[in-house]
Amino acid sequence: MSRRFLFLLGSSRADGNTELLARRAAEQLPVDVEQEWISLTEHPLPEFEDLRHDSDHVRPTQGAAALLLDATLAATDVVIASPLYWYSVSTPVKRYLDHWAGWLRTPGVDFKATMAGRTLWGVTALAHQELVVADPLIGTLRNSAAYLGMRFGGVLLGNGSRPGDVVRDAEALARAKTFFAREAPLARFPYDTE
Repeated sequence: MSRRFLFLLGSSRADGNTELLARRAAEQLPVDVEQEWISLTEHPLPEFEDLRHDSDHVRPTQGAAALLLDATLAATDVVIASPLYWYSVSTPVKRYLDHWAGWLRTPGVDFKATMAGRTLWGVTALAHQELVVADPLIGTLRNSAAYLGMRFGGVLLGNGSRPGDVVRDAEALARAKTFFAREAPLARFPYDTE
């Protein structure tokens, strides 16, 4: 399977710092790598309803849920581009990840087996100079990847609050040049020492 990157934009601001940083990193991908960019605010998912023990799931056939499920299943690499909102992912990203729980139980999808071995990446911009405040966001993505048996490429961190600030973060732009070039290891939960 040739590589296909799905970039999921989770900001409430178009062309925000996180998207700018993600686009800088994506510019470095080889030309034969497909890219699909979807704004989660332009294609909002409905609130997630947990039906695990109540009813059968049905594969969505229209709307944002169908678009995002199909795009996710078609991707070899899923890139969550979410600004750091209250030390974690944005609401649209959290809602997208919540929908994974429903997709795990959707007949004919075999979501967990399909996603196993694929790669989850993250890109975020934050206003803090202390990058450790992004640990909850990183943990959310790493643990989600570990649960599905995915690889985790880590999170590209950049500094920026006002629109365009991230282009002045020389270290982040330097990291963006090689971010997608490295081999991502299999994701592991923090307690998994083997």
